[in-house]
Amino acid sequence: MKFLSNPEIKKFLTATVVISLVLCGIAFFYSTATGVITLGVALFLMVSFLIFTKQRYNRINSLAENIDRILHGNDTLSIQSYGEGELAILECDVQKMLVRLRDQKDKLEKEKTFLSDSIADISHQLRTPLTSIRLLLSLLQSSDLTDARRSALLGELSTLIVKTETLVSMLLKISKIDTGTVQFEMQQNGLAQILHSAAEPLLIAMDIRNQKLIIDAKDISLCCDRTWCVEAFGNIFKNCIECNSENATITATATDTPIYTQIRITDTGAGFDEDDLPHIFERFYKGKNASNESFGLGLHLSKMIFTAQNATLTAANAPTGGAVFTIRFYKQIV
Repeated sequence: MKFLSNPEIKKFLTATVVISLVLCGIAFFYSTATGVITLGVALFLMVSFLIFTKQRYNRINSLAENIDRILHGNDTLSIQSYGEGELAILECDVQKMLVRLRDQKDKLEKEKTFLSDSIADISHQLRTPLTSIRLLLSLLQSSDLTDARRSALLGELSTLIVKTETLVSMLLKISKIDTGTVQFEMQQNGLAQILHSAAEPLLIAMDIRNQKLIIDAKDISLCCDRTWCVEAFGNIFKNCIECNSENATITATATDTPIYTQIRITDTGAGFDEDDLPHIFERFYKGKNASNESFGLGLHLSKMIFTAQNATLTAANAPTGGAVFTIRFYKQIV
């Protein structure tokens, strides 16, 4: 019996034997019959103790072996007990721990896969402009280039460098939000000013395309981080500009309710392809109507920014045509 090698059991059993012998001696002193009865009771109690202790030891030993197998990678085991008592509670707690470990393992596997896919996507996105930059640099080293050709190549090189800087900047912003290192400064800001600031860098592009922007958000205040919201709204405006043809109209209207502040950004274009709608906010996803200059990161970044500020961002097609972006900033945590 392995359980008899347990120091605590040996001590208890030794003490029990000594006490039983003393009691039996006293009982035999009074009468043989009393001594026999006392001896029988003592033997019965010791045998009962040994049987109970062995069962308890076997349960503990089985639990320890299962835990050891789990620690060595066998996470398919299930430790369940429907009884009562300390061991049942312990088994229940171990089962809870096992479930949590499985969840953490699955989460780590998903994060590992996501990180691997993200690195592959980033490498692919960076490889294209870097290859073009390398090619342009080799062409610029030619001694027989005309001034016009050199100027054109330098212009292309400058454009590619700006594109690469933009990509790296967006990736850094996404990684900061992903890792939770961004501290959003939530303050009351005029919504109209935020929308105008977001659209300001895009006015030249809109003018070239003869597009019109209408902003209707008078007297509405928004509790948010102004800098990050300018970035988020700017990405949505940019998407509307790039996905619309000339003479399009982009409209941003805001409404305020006791529960949330809603901003709807609409355009007069063709809207989203039905196949694109479920993937609009996925990282590196480029819709069928996306421009060649798109990285597939702008809308993904916008959703991350809004979500981090207790807001939601959805996209849909308007019944009358065109895309509709709906942003809701909730005034209470939802």
